[in-house]
Amino acid sequence: MEIIHIYHTNDVHSHLKRWPRIQNFLTSRRPYHEEAGEEFLLFDIGDFIDRWHPLSEATHGQGNIELLNKSGYTAVTIGNNEGINFPYEVLNHLYDNSDFDVLVANLYNSRKQHPSWLKPYKIYQTKGGTRIGVIGLTAHFSLLYELLGWKLTEPIEELNKWMKPLKDESDIIILLSHLGLNHDEQIAAEFPEIDVILGGHTHHTLPEGKCVGNTLLAGAGKHGRYVGHVTLQVHDREPISQQAQLYNVMELPAIPAEKVISKELFGRGKKLLNRKITTLKEELPYDPFQETELARILCQALREWCDADCAFINGGLILGPLSGTVTAYDLLTICPHPINPCKIKLTGRELKEVLLETKAESWPQRQIVGLGFRGSIMGVSVYNGITFKENNAIYINEKELDLEKNYTLAVPDMFTFGHFFKGVFPNMKKEYFLPEFLRDLLQWKLQK
Repeated sequence: MEIIHIYHTNDVHSHLKRWPRIQNFLTSRRPYHEEAGEEFLLFDIGDFIDRWHPLSEATHGQGNIELLNKSGYTAVTIGNNEGINFPYEVLNHLYDNSDFDVLVANLYNSRKQHPSWLKPYKIYQTKGGTRIGVIGLTAHFSLLYELLGWKLTEPIEELNKWMKPLKDESDIIILLSHLGLNHDEQIAAEFPEIDVILGGHTHHTLPEGKCVGNTLLAGAGKHGRYVGHVTLQVHDREPISQQAQLYNVMELPAIPAEKVISKELFGRGKKLLNRKITTLKEELPYDPFQETELARILCQALREWCDADCAFINGGLILGPLSGTVTAYDLLTICPHPINPCKIKLTGRELKEVLLETKAESWPQRQIVGLGFRGSIMGVSVYNGITFKENNAIYINEKELDLEKNYTLAVPDMFTFGHFFKGVFPNMKKEYFLPEFLRDLLQWKLQK
């Protein structure tokens, strides 16, 4: 009888306040299990890196890789925050110094080859001779990957392609899935050969796992609140029992000076970002519920960058004021979102429908979670090239909106991901601008 312990994290998103405690726990578990003659594997399921954190931004993710190395990870897969929030060359060298394997079966370069820094899957062999095949898949944001120079294939089709070699070479199959719980359930039903799916992307928390057929699904929430642990009992290289549990990180043993350590990680990034962008003659205040000059500057930058007829943003994108000497850290602080510019072609009729929705009385108070947004509230709508006159008459660049004419509208890309303007945006042609974030546009405009 063999006992295999599999620990996993997902969607930490650079929330590193708890990381010293997590790292202490993980590095203590390996010797504990090995002394008992048991196997230890450790995986991250993606979105470990998030560029809102100064360390992640300043080091292009290399600071996060150091943390994974120190914690002794076996392998990781990538999430969309690693995959589409860095320029091509940054991702292509992100894992140059990693001490762990990177497993992503559905990511290829422009030559339709897997880049040298990843493998689609890997076989790990226990001391008892059990072969554990581990494969990784990441969420199918194919258009955004292509704009950055990558090719991303449909994950379930890709999994189908690798199942035969995995079955031939493995006794146990584990999927690292940055696809979300619905996809994990679908895969478990369609691929009963998979023994364990360690999941992420939808931030699902499965305290005791979830069985779909004979496949065990596990998920550890988000932001480092939990560490997952799957235990497999194996007899004659066949799993005979499987169990999942979660550890609440705040109930794990505290370590000396853990707050100091997490502050040092933050401070290291802040120091690296302390480079001057510009000097302002007057303060630019912020207020999510007022149309401020700072929000107007960002909205104008968005329209100009996209070369669009008009633009709008939500005031809640700006999280603080600017004054005096403005540094890269200041811009990250007030605009931490990994949100890209997007241009959409609309008829006047469609544009009117969208703009009237942004004027709804309840709009400024809407709470926003996810979609790259790192604030909390929508805030007022701020426009460039758009004017509302009596009886909600709309003017585009001082000319009354023509319902039959075509217009181009620039927006933050979060408005295009299916949660807003559902009657218009889903079927529209969209042009995304990568790898620039909104704060890059703000820097460009302030320096002009």
